[in-house]
Amino acid sequence: MKFFVDTADTGEISELAETGLLDGVTTNPSLIHKAGRDFMEVTREICGLVRGPVSAEVVALDHEGMMREAEVLRKIADNVCIKVPLTIDGLKTCKKLTGDGTMVNVTLCFSANQALLAAKAGATFISPFVGRHDDVGFDGMHLIEDIRLIYDNYAFETEVLVASIRHPIHVLQSAKIGADVATMPPAVIRNLFKHPLTDKGIEGFLADWAKTGQSI
Repeated sequence: MKFFVDTADTGEISELAETGLLDGVTTNPSLIHKAGRDFMEVTREICGLVRGPVSAEVVALDHEGMMREAEVLRKIADNVCIKVPLTIDGLKTCKKLTGDGTMVNVTLCFSANQALLAAKAGATFISPFVGRHDDVGFDGMHLIEDIRLIYDNYAFETEVLVASIRHPIHVLQSAKIGADVATMPPAVIRNLFKHPLTDKGIEGFLADWAKTGQSI
């Protein structure tokens, strides 16, 4: 499964990229606002930090406006992936852009039917939001299961990009279901490394090594 980080913080992206585990980046208007930087400038910098797709979201709501914004965004770098909302105009834009060879991430997906439409529109990625589903009393992972089943039934090439991930269990469940990508905040990626028995084992080894009086 590919790991994307969901942030516009270039410091975090750079540090995580050094692990060799980072396959791409997703951003959105809220993350750009949190970063407090110029949209074009920070997107260009992020594209230089990773080789994989960098999702940059349009903010227009009509097809013509989305296409105008996409023309600007896809000139930033070859690895820019245009992010569009799951609306009729968004899917119309998706079809047009992917037909021209541009990567498109269709976002704000909350049903398997929506995911089916995005795949038919040629989406490169579909972003179902599991955390927000959980927030309103639904199990977001059931949505991932349904999408995976439908896509496999028809051999759709659209990749399932699990979004709105809140904790490591979401990552584990996504991997078991067979999602293609998990995009998560930096803190969640770091929590994947953590286990109390790992920490305890390191402490024990170091204590025993100190007793040997040796050095390497």
